[in-house]
Amino acid sequence: MHADPVTEAGRERGSGLRYGWTTGACATAAATAAYTALLTGEFPDPVGIDLPHGKHPAFALARESLTPGAEATAGIVKDAGDDPDVTHGALVSARVWHGGPGSGVRFRAGEGVGTVTKPGLPLAVGEPAINPMPRRFIAEHVAAVAARHGGTGDVVVEVSVEHGEELARRTWNPRLGILGGLSILGTTGVVVPYSCSSWIDSIRRGIDVARAAGRTHVAGCTGSTSERVVTELYGLPEDALLDMGDFAGAVLKYLRRHPVPRLTIAGGIGKLAKLADGHLDLHSGRSQVSPASLAARVRDAGGAPELVEGVRGANTALDALQQCQAAGLPLGDLVAAGARETAVGVLRGAPVTVDVVVIDRAGTVVGRA
Repeated sequence: MHADPVTEAGRERGSGLRYGWTTGACATAAATAAYTALLTGEFPDPVGIDLPHGKHPAFALARESLTPGAEATAGIVKDAGDDPDVTHGALVSARVWHGGPGSGVRFRAGEGVGTVTKPGLPLAVGEPAINPMPRRFIAEHVAAVAARHGGTGDVVVEVSVEHGEELARRTWNPRLGILGGLSILGTTGVVVPYSCSSWIDSIRRGIDVARAAGRTHVAGCTGSTSERVVTELYGLPEDALLDMGDFAGAVLKYLRRHPVPRLTIAGGIGKLAKLADGHLDLHSGRSQVSPASLAARVRDAGGAPELVEGVRGANTALDALQQCQAAGLPLGDLVAAGARETAVGVLRGAPVTVDVVVIDRAGTVVGRA
């Protein structure tokens, strides 16, 4: 069996956190149960599926409906484990009916599943937002059910997510041009707690959409305030704004391989002080502001010894900023320069011009580089 970050006991090694299943895995299980019922008249419950890395989960059915010979629907409540996933607890359903001879597996977006409306995603415009890997999982399981029960494997699979359109407003989908609901995601079928893989995937898709739209300037922002500031400064359209959050490394590494001519990084002084120190994950649980590092920047910029010591003893980056503002020393500019240096280093010569905008909590620009 392959080494895997998840144990068979259902907990991520070392953390004790319970892992979960992607919407793609749930849709695969639902489609498998529905097609089995369409061919046999009986729903397997629980329904088992095969995933990469030797995973063979079984899912209890929360919904089943059969019109013999015509169509079948099965639904599964998504369990994202201990990950703070927006779709945890959502009912993921698949409705399956026979397709024309030789048509293979065709996909439809049911209620709560979005439709692609912009180029740049791994799906054509007009396609249901069921990603390539879940499509592959579903097609493979449909083929296996057909072989087992004498079916043709020519089916239409309509995937839906209860309240999906409402949930999608809390995701990147509207900005990416996925309208009407959620995306059906997942590459391994497993949700590793706090891996934030869906967020990082959204960052990559955001860059793809911006490139496909011909954008030459994108902005990676740590939050809504910095996004507002960047919009005011540069007048960037919505599809040029990357909801970077804490994942500066994800933005920079993807742009290294898929460059856009200009990148603005914008955020609060605390987050960008961490980037200036070389941290690429800016989450408070995974990196900390270093007052000693800020003090060293102040010292190297010619700050008075008492200011250097004051910054070294600061409670927060904002505290250090306020001390420096009172002394007339531009700490925001120093942090911006350090953050830009880190970014340029990660880009490794990619043709991307970088500028950095540092703000305070009120959204006032306090530093640029």
